[in-house]
Order: sequence, then structure tokens, then C-alpha cells
Amino acid sequence: MSAIRSVWDEPRPADPPVRVWRDWVLVAVVVAGAMIEAVARSDVQGRWLELATVVVLAPTLLWRRTHPLATVVVAFVASTVPALVLGRDLAFASNVFMLVLAYALFRWGSGRAMVLGTAVVLAKMGANAALGFLTLADVGIGCLILGSTFALGLALRYRSGARRREREQVVLLERERLARDLHDVVGHHISAVAVRAQAGLAVSQTDPGAAADSLRVIEEQASLALAEMRMLVRVLRSDELRPAEGGGDRADEADELAPGPTLADVERLADPTTPRVEVDLEGDPARVSAAVGGAVQRIAQESVTNARRHARGATRITVRVTVGETSVRLRVSDDGGAPVPPSHGGYRHGGYGLAGMRERAALLGGTLDAGPDAAGWTVEAVLPISGAA
Repeated sequence: MSAIRSVWDEPRPADPPVRVWRDWVLVAVVVAGAMIEAVARSDVQGRWLELATVVVLAPTLLWRRTHPLATVVVAFVASTVPALVLGRDLAFASNVFMLVLAYALFRWGSGRAMVLGTAVVLAKMGANAALGFLTLADVGIGCLILGSTFALGLALRYRSGARRREREQVVLLERERLARDLHDVVGHHISAVAVRAQAGLAVSQTDPGAAADSLRVIEEQASLALAEMRMLVRVLRSDELRPAEGGGDRADEADELAPGPTLADVERLADPTTPRVEVDLEGDPARVSAAVGGAVQRIAQESVTNARRHARGATRITVRVTVGETSVRLRVSDDGGAPVPPSHGGYRHGGYGLAGMRERAALLGGTLDAGPDAAGWTVEAVLPISGAA
């Protein structure tokens, strides 16, 4: 009973695709096929009635994603009328378009839609068998074809759901890392404020000038901390970001407690081994906020790692960071030629590594693009020096 209830309560997949030009082409192909059959199959009695049935019902394909149950009910019930008039089941091969509706029922419908739609399809098949329009062999073959169609719809439905959940998990992990980086930055500023306040109190009676200097430093550090804290709040203002019950697993405690990376740490990516990594840092890293500098370093590190992993025969990876007046630009390129197709879509085909890097850049008000060039593969990111406005 619980299994039936879980199927009944299954929600519809979110955001079904809107109607596109391919749907109109599909309808046109079905109608054209029915017209060709009506002209060519002169041996079929009632062929013009069958043609009219296809022409009337084929447009239901346009609503198969948004109203899967309604289209199945309309097509399978309405097609029974000409069958009763002709005294036989419909013979046109173009009627196979109804299998597309059956597939869409399990691909885009809710649990109750799948149950009710299956009942309608089986009822039509049972009625045709009872009226003598179908033999037992026909019913068996029909059930096999319908079962395969339903299974295909379910398989693609759950595959798409699994990929969506995996992408969401990558985005959430990237947000958690960014929030931890910002937390480290804010903690640094608050520590500086506390130390300066203690120093100011210690000398306030004997050296008022030194106390005033401490107050100025406190004001500066507090302003920086407030800016970073606002950025942190924007990152955490997501209904999807929830801590796991019980605290979750901590794979590497040392990594969790280690200080966050800075823009200057990009130079540590240089490596003389093959493929050698060349790093060129232009401009003053001190002008870049700690959160943005940490994000640039992590994007550069991820890009270098994936270039080593996926670049085919790469001998050189170039990392170039340019600190401009208002933004910092990162460019990571390799000479690996055409990318190797990974087994799961992967980094070089819009996979989850790129999704995480794009999310990290977007949260700080920046952009990230990646794609092949004349020599190999290039990742380019541009972030504002002070983070998102």
C-alpha cells in the first residue's frame, strides 16, 4: 500500500520544456504521413475517416509536456469513436504518434497522472479486445510496446532528476566553501579590531595620539568587516542551503580549519613538471578584497587541475591574472588540442566543475566563460575587485 501511495504522490518534474519548433515539425510529419497513407493505401476502407482522426488528434502533441494526462485521455478515448464506426482498430501507421503521448505521460506527468493515464490506455486496449478488434497476440504485443514506452519515459525522468540533484549538490558545496572563506575574512577583521581596541585602551591615558590612531584603524577594519559580512549574508540567503542533520561528515578537519586562500597564492600553482604551469600575476594583489582573491585562486586551481586531467597531450598550462582598476581578470589556457570526451559529461562539456566555478564567480558579481580555442581550452573569469555590489 505504501508503494502505491508513493507512486500516487509522485510530483511532476519541475519546469517542463516549453513548446518549440520541433514540436510543430513533429505534428507536420505525422499529418503528412497520414495524408500519404490515405492516398497510397486505397485498399483500406474508411481511410479518409482515419486521415481525419489523425489530423484532429495529432495537435495534442503540442501539449504533451504541459498536460500529459489530458492529451492521453483525449487521444486514446477519441480514437475509439472511428474504430467503432469502422468496426475495426485503426490501421494507419501514423497512429504511432500516440506512443509519444504515452511516453510523455511517464516522462512529464505526476504520479496520479501516470496511474490514471495507464488505466485509460489499458481500458481502450481491453475494449478493443472485447469488441474483437484485437486478438490475444495483438494485446500481448501491444502491452509489450506500451511497457517499453512507459519504461523509457521513467528512465529518462529519473536520469534527469538525478543529474539535476547532482548539479544542485555541486552548487551548494561551492556556496558552503565560499561562505567559509568569507567567514575567515570577517574573523580576521574582527580580530584586528579587538587587538587595536585593547591597545588603544592601554595607551589612552598616557598617549591620546596613539589611541586616536587605534580608533582610525578600528574604523577601517570595521568597515571592511561590514562589507564582507554583507557579502556573506547574500551568499547564505538561500532557502536551499541547509546544514545536514547531525552536522554531516567532515572528510578533512585540517582543510576545514585552514585559512582561506588569497590572490597571491595563485603563484603557488606554478609547476615545472609536464605539463608545466606558468603563472603571470600583473598588478597589486593587495587591492583585491580577500573574498574575491580567494575565489580567483580557487577558480585558477580548479582550472589547472581539470586541464591536467582532461587536456590531451598538453605540455603547458598558462595562468594569467591581471588586476585592473575595477576588476580582476583570470585566464587559464592549455595547449592540449581537442578535449577528451569524459564518461560523465565532465569539466570540458559543461559538467559540474564548470557549474561550481560559474556559481562562485556569479555570487561575487563576476562572470566565467570556458571553451575551446585554437590551441586547446581556455577558462576566463572577470570579477569586481570588491565583490558584488
